[in-house]
Amino acid sequence: MTDEINRPEFEEIIEGKSILDEMKHSYLNYSMSVIVSRALPDVRDGLKPSQRRILVAMNDLNLGPRGKHRKCAKIAGDTSGNYHPHGEAVVYPTLVRMGQGWSMRYMLVDPQGNFGSIDGDPPAAMRYTEARMHAAATDMLEDLNKETVDFVQNYDETRTEPVVLPSKFPNLLVNGSTGIAVGMATNMAPHNITEVGRAIIKLIDNPESKILELMEELPGPDFPTGGIICGKKGIMDAYTNGRGHVRVRCRYDVEETKTGKSKIIITEIPYMVVKTNVVSKIADCVHSGLLPEVADVNDESDRKGLRIVVDTKKDAEPEVVINKLFKYTQLQTTFAINNVVLVNNRPMTLNMRQLMQEYLDHRKDVIRRRTQFLLRKSRNRAHILEGLILAVSDIDEIIELIKSSPDVPTAKLNLMNKPLKLVESATLKRLLPEDFLAEAEQGEKYLTGPQADAILGMQLQKLTGLEIEKLANEYAKLAEQIKHYEKILADEKIVFSMIREDLSEMVEKYGDKRRTEITEAVEDFDIEDLIQEEKVVVTVSHEGYVKRMPIDTYRKQGRGGRGIIGSDSKDDDFIERLFIASTHDYLMVFTDNGRCYWLKVYQIPSLSRQSKGRSIANLLELGDSRIMSIINVREFDRRNLIFATRKGIVKKTVLEAYGNVRANGVNAIKLDEDDDLISVAITSGSDEILLATRSGMSIRFSEEDVRQMGRTARGVKGIKLKGEDRVVGMIILEAGSSILTICENGFGKRTALSEYRLQSRGGTGIINIKQSERNGKVVAVMAVADEDDIMMITRNGIIIRTGLEEVREIGRNTAGVRLIKLGKDDQVVSTARIVKEQEAEAEVEAAEEAEDAGED
Repeated sequence: MTDEINRPEFEEIIEGKSILDEMKHSYLNYSMSVIVSRALPDVRDGLKPSQRRILVAMNDLNLGPRGKHRKCAKIAGDTSGNYHPHGEAVVYPTLVRMGQGWSMRYMLVDPQGNFGSIDGDPPAAMRYTEARMHAAATDMLEDLNKETVDFVQNYDETRTEPVVLPSKFPNLLVNGSTGIAVGMATNMAPHNITEVGRAIIKLIDNPESKILELMEELPGPDFPTGGIICGKKGIMDAYTNGRGHVRVRCRYDVEETKTGKSKIIITEIPYMVVKTNVVSKIADCVHSGLLPEVADVNDESDRKGLRIVVDTKKDAEPEVVINKLFKYTQLQTTFAINNVVLVNNRPMTLNMRQLMQEYLDHRKDVIRRRTQFLLRKSRNRAHILEGLILAVSDIDEIIELIKSSPDVPTAKLNLMNKPLKLVESATLKRLLPEDFLAEAEQGEKYLTGPQADAILGMQLQKLTGLEIEKLANEYAKLAEQIKHYEKILADEKIVFSMIREDLSEMVEKYGDKRRTEITEAVEDFDIEDLIQEEKVVVTVSHEGYVKRMPIDTYRKQGRGGRGIIGSDSKDDDFIERLFIASTHDYLMVFTDNGRCYWLKVYQIPSLSRQSKGRSIANLLELGDSRIMSIINVREFDRRNLIFATRKGIVKKTVLEAYGNVRANGVNAIKLDEDDDLISVAITSGSDEILLATRSGMSIRFSEEDVRQMGRTARGVKGIKLKGEDRVVGMIILEAGSSILTICENGFGKRTALSEYRLQSRGGTGIINIKQSERNGKVVAVMAVADEDDIMMITRNGIIIRTGLEEVREIGRNTAGVRLIKLGKDDQVVSTARIVKEQEAEAEVEAAEEAEDAGED
């Protein structure tokens, strides 16, 4: 024994190595093992090895969408024992995540039992929960048994496992992925399947499509928890370079309570944020004094959905509270997109177009390999059928030959050595393909080994005439299939057509509405940086058509005349509003239902002076509401907005309370059920306001009588109304103007401003016009000058233009004079002041003078 140990082959070999080199080599091996075998998803199916093995194990157990749920302990055990030898405790969390609707945009696992919650609650133990595959997972596994992907030995070489799944469902693009490797990490955003499908189809139709063109179909991530993405710069960076930072905010609404306090209702939170952490963080900020405006916070979430209620203190401005919540809590987060994936087992950072192209390449390879498999299978079966058809044609001699053979091997050899010829048969000629008949007529044929084996295995029932026809029919169908498969392999366009059909099927099966809204944040100047800032003329017509034009269009050139601004608008339309604005300014649009919308001036189409413009309803989501006021602002400063409603309510709110721009608008004022917003205007803080009513009353008061309120406040009483009386107009008074009042029967009058004495708000006011059955109810009031023209629109659709230079000023307590003669049963229903050429030129000249003075 000692002699054996001392033999040379047992001598100890010591090799000197640098410890630094050994550490580098070992750490590199460890790093690559983690990167390839654990942490990063494959670009083709978007799965990490653990996820892929779980789905394969569930497929082995036949846990399809229509099958029964099985214990997760069984699934985790089979996965660990057969494919992933890292323990059930490692497999189960991965299985759970694939069945969480708040983690996966489209779940791959259909869960049953406690799989955790968005509150961060852990799932129940695997022995209590059950699962089966979701339909999307079965689509990823479809055609797995048709040699579409490569298989390798599992860890103990007792079975094989797929390297990648066929993945008809574009999992990586729609579900994203997250993982931390050694020295690198991946964090890919989920997307909407409908948008992904359309974008890939667009890339198929136009392989040269640029990122911007693909973004027309795929505008950005779509998180399972919804939320709002603020700004597009991070999306553009991620789609172009594979890396980008996307700012995500919660979705919220503000409700006004009866006591005048506000409630901030949070209904969606950013992706991968734990709800209980948000609630506890808000409470901590309140206790530490960071949120002194917050009175209480409650989690009222239930099975219907998420609901976090933040109660504010009285006189607290909700928008200020919201901005602080964004700053101090996870109600605003940054999702760092990092598209690191495995491409041929190498980690690479890909942009969105490259990810789509990799999916297309994978699907193209899968379809080709599947077609080759089916073609080979069809050809083998056709080869067998050819032998059977030849044998059945001469069945008597075949039977006799088999009977005379001493054993099966001899019978097989005799069959292979026997010359066969297709017998004349009208039925076979009708059923069999021409190329087969032509080849059979060339001479005698001999059977191959597989054909002989098939004949020896034939049943006696196959000898009937009907069975011969079945063989011929089957062969004819196989011949058509073989031609179809050969056509697919010869023409790449057909392959892409099949991919397009598969994507359309996925969109139809799983397509749903986008959950995450994408908006332009106030601080997001990405688009504005690309737009030259310049002064423009913005016009809005009476019918709601808007356009912008270069300011040169209205530079004073001595044109003169009284005509309205030229355009191709309808005969019953005219320019009602005109602004000189910068392309970076906002237009604040207020509607009768009390909502405020924003529109950047550069978003208004730039059109010719003769064009009627674009309907503002196509630029904003106004629904059935009517536009009551449009205000041009550059920044949301400390100036005031004055609101007036039909029931005589007025409200003053600082302009900066409306600085949180939202695409779907915000509530600008709280209205009673039977009330409407009629007018909004900007004031300096010391202006005077006049309200006029339908029954001929008016009140003039200082805006200093109206205290400042929050954005969603109801307001205070501006004028006390009697009976069914209603406010028809609000005027911010200016020196030198007179008050024009128009009644529904065509009567009206101008009255000097001095005749309206200053009063305190909330009173019944004084007479504005002596209202009677002769002149009718008041339709409109406005501040005018001698050179102004107005348009009056009647119930029967008649539009009449009237100049005011011949309408003299008369006292308040008068019935007015006839301005227009109306037909029988007709009445004035609307009145508007016309913007004329001279006014546009004067606006431009004033703007240029102000700009020059500012530069001096």
